[in-house]
Amino acid sequence: MQARELKIPGTFEFTPRTFPDSRGVFVSPFQGDAFAEAVGHRLTVAQTNHSKSKRGSIRGLHFADVPPGQAKYVYCPQGALLDFVVDIRVGSPTYGVWDAVRLDPVDFRAVYVPEGIGHGFVALEDDTVISYLCSTGYNPGAEHGINPLDPELALPWSPDVEPLLSEKDAAAPTLAEAAAAGLLPRYEDCQARYAALRGDRA
Repeated sequence: MQARELKIPGTFEFTPRTFPDSRGVFVSPFQGDAFAEAVGHRLTVAQTNHSKSKRGSIRGLHFADVPPGQAKYVYCPQGALLDFVVDIRVGSPTYGVWDAVRLDPVDFRAVYVPEGIGHGFVALEDDTVISYLCSTGYNPGAEHGINPLDPELALPWSPDVEPLLSEKDAAAPTLAEAAAAGLLPRYEDCQARYAALRGDRA
């Protein structure tokens, strides 16, 4: 499995080997040893999520309070999507920076989204499926969103398709509004969380 760090340090794209034959294909989208080698710690999986989306559907941008936050390892077993990570950690050297990776069942790429990073995606085909491995369980009181159409972020979701958003995502604050309201995670808290996961000693 190949690992590539994205524009935001600590976020990664993983590309596994695929094994096609006359029956179909076999692939391991998540491999614990390769993950730990790239990221510096193991991924604890507390919950798995699965969603199916129409073409043009946008889900995100979502994040959770840190600590503990919620890290995600995501891949696409059906359809195709464009996956976005956005640095929303107040005080981060890359605050406001974003990156995107196409996920599909051709290359079976996956994206690791560490705690404190905003995450969202747009479905590029009907019946697109995304699977998440999550480090913590669902905690509605600690989960928040940034409006995915925030003009200052100007994320290129899917210029040829009318975006489909949930009422909750459409009503979410912009990044500036979330920062002013004190909703965003702090870079120092996220760094402390990452150090704890790595087992670093003070």
